[in-house]
Amino acid sequence: MKNKAIFLDRDGTINEDYGDVYKIKDLRIIPKVVEGLEVLQEAGYKLIIITNQSGIGRGYYTEEDYHDFQLNLRQKLNKQGIFITGEYFCPHNLDDNCNCRKPKTGMLEQAANDFHLDLNKCWMIGDSASDIQTGKNAGCKTIHVLTGKDYKEPIKKAEFIANNLVEAANYILSQNK
Repeated sequence: MKNKAIFLDRDGTINEDYGDVYKIKDLRIIPKVVEGLEVLQEAGYKLIIITNQSGIGRGYYTEEDYHDFQLNLRQKLNKQGIFITGEYFCPHNLDDNCNCRKPKTGMLEQAANDFHLDLNKCWMIGDSASDIQTGKNAGCKTIHVLTGKDYKEPIKKAEFIANNLVEAANYILSQNK
């Protein structure tokens, strides 16, 4: 039997997005994220972070900076009882034409292979059009959260538009009844 997962964009969905996000001192988890992740975790979903990090490819910060930030984020979430199952990141520059940069599906396909996931039972939650398109391209259901810096216009292609991760989690659970 295949597993189900929630794919989560990082910047603007889990933590505040202030541009190239890599400084530990600037890490701020968005309100209601922990509560929403707790609901999803208790419902048996694997929680998997899927994030583009082109700042690495552009030389703004290093892969080590990214990993240090991620470790700090995971530790903060772990203290709240939230455990991230996996995380995937694309370090490539916008022009590298890789298969992992959202809206391409390489990171989701790798996660599906690594964790024996049925992508049709998975959800992609993010704050940008590329997050939603990634989920659609992979066959996942999608939720646009209005917590990021690019939320001016709700993305109508998403199955649901949520003000925060708690609303997103509650919607997902309502669809499983």
